[in-house]
Amino acid sequence: MQSVLKFFIQGGFFMIPLMACSFISLAVIFVRALALRRSVVMPPAIEQEIEGIQPGDESNGIVRLARVACIDPSPLARITDVALRHLNWPKAENNEAVQTRARHEIVRLESGLFILEIIVGISPLLGLLGAVSGLVGVFAAFGSDVSAQDPHGIAKGISEALSTTIVGLAIAIPSLIAYSHFARKVETMAADMESLVSDLLAKCYARSEHRAAAAAAASRPAANPASYMPPPPTLPMEEKLR
Repeated sequence: MQSVLKFFIQGGFFMIPLMACSFISLAVIFVRALALRRSVVMPPAIEQEIEGIQPGDESNGIVRLARVACIDPSPLARITDVALRHLNWPKAENNEAVQTRARHEIVRLESGLFILEIIVGISPLLGLLGAVSGLVGVFAAFGSDVSAQDPHGIAKGISEALSTTIVGLAIAIPSLIAYSHFARKVETMAADMESLVSDLLAKCYARSEHRAAAAAAASRPAANPASYMPPPPTLPMEEKLR
């Protein structure tokens, strides 16, 4: 522990913002790892209810799903609740309302990831800035004092100056891995939620679409059978001359 503490003390002032970045990164990773669990975003109970609804079902399945979605705090439940509350709307308008709510939920899922993105960018720069600042001090002492021109002392000063670069990279690499993992996870769950809700809307509007197609077919005028009769046979040229 003493060697670790000495390592951070040797880094100078720039170790303070680097340590702050490390603590913030760990906090964001921990919070996002808990919030982006699939069972929290897409509860299995709601998935089973959506998959269990039959096309054209207007009673039991939709009622059960509405009760579950009303009390569940998950993003999938909120999107499903919007879809079920607007079933009296046309399908196109309901789909637009669902997409608007889905975009809002995706933004909520991505909250905090921009902090990781910022830390990935600034941590190596802070480390490099600390290293450059340390090297400036080493070479300033090398040029001003003849007695300070010991190669061992110069090498030690350079190694101490580069410690901030090591810490900056050590913070940026795990942060980048976590950011990429969480971003991919959000993208995958967004696609799965879109598929589930689209399937739900298709099942809910199946009967109304069938009725509309039947009404359109009934409103068409009946075809005249005489119009499909073949044309009369033509007489040969010899009989016409006779």
